[in-house]
Amino acid sequence: MKALVFAGPSLHGTGVQSGAAFDMVAPARCGDLMRAVLDGRKVIGLVDGVFESGPAVWHKEILFALDSGCQVLGAASMGALRAAECWQFGMVGIGRIFEDYRTARRNADADVAMVHGPAEIGHLPLTVPLVDVADIVERMLAAGVLDELGAGAVTAVASRTHFKSRTWKQVLAGAGLPGEFQQAALHWIAASGPALKARDAMLLLNSLGMPSPRPREPGIFLHTPFSARLLEQVRT
Repeated sequence: MKALVFAGPSLHGTGVQSGAAFDMVAPARCGDLMRAVLDGRKVIGLVDGVFESGPAVWHKEILFALDSGCQVLGAASMGALRAAECWQFGMVGIGRIFEDYRTARRNADADVAMVHGPAEIGHLPLTVPLVDVADIVERMLAAGVLDELGAGAVTAVASRTHFKSRTWKQVLAGAGLPGEFQQAALHWIAASGPALKARDAMLLLNSLGMPSPRPREPGIFLHTPFSARLLEQVRT
């Protein structure tokens, strides 16, 4: 059976879709990973997941999948968060965002949060996550598009803006950059290639089915009344 990948806004615009190697479905919500295990999936990739529009994926589901012999990989968004919390039990974390959370360079879940459209329009991103802002600012500095002062101003505005309101237009204007530079910066960003979340998600896709770098810990899953109830709900 093919691998199953939960993804949405992180891969928007990349052209990636289900193929011979994997099935791609909408961002995961509570119960989806358990359901995938019961359906017989042996490789699960977690990129995007819901967190406000519905209940998020439980850590218990990941442990259930690992204990059932599944390979579970995470990257980019919800997948990076869960992998940073579960890698010691055998979940495979992929990419820079995962590493930043694993090593505590980042600790706020909201840094990967964004607003996006529904599946009918390809989970179109409507705001920009802080992890992508930081990556773009770093690249603009390296390219000489921004100086240190401008980079600091952009980062400060982005950091204090709620993820539901954070857009490039809002951030650049809030940083007090000249109007003509703002337009040039928007064009540069649009032409700069895939964002960090997209790059990390692509790394996950390229890692599906590869040997896990860390062996699965045996006996890591024990049911609680809550996980037993969730499993019963998934089965029905």
